[in-house]
Amino acid sequence: MLSTTRKLALLAVLGIAGAGAVYAPTAAAGVSVAVGINVAPPAPQYEAVPPPREGFVWAPGYWRWEGQRHVWVHGYWVPVRPGYVYHPARWEQHRDGWHLRNGYWAH
Repeated sequence: MLSTTRKLALLAVLGIAGAGAVYAPTAAAGVSVAVGINVAPPAPQYEAVPPPREGFVWAPGYWRWEGQRHVWVHGYWVPVRPGYVYHPARWEQHRDGWHLRNGYWAH
């Protein structure tokens, strides 16, 4: 028979192991899959850019493909990364169709 302390320790180990199995670090979660579609995105919608916010950059809205149609994603604030420049999401035309390139930070 296990003591109460051993039972709690075993439960803690199992809980930590289970949490580790489902945890995806940010770098691994940043993987993207590009699929070409044959439908060009509509012209961008007009959005008033809010006044500057210290420590943030404005990511303008863009069209996202949702399987059968484009859906507008409103602009949003992105926390600044010192030493980096933010490149907003944009559509690029390739031989196999249109690809959405998500917003990203570059040196």
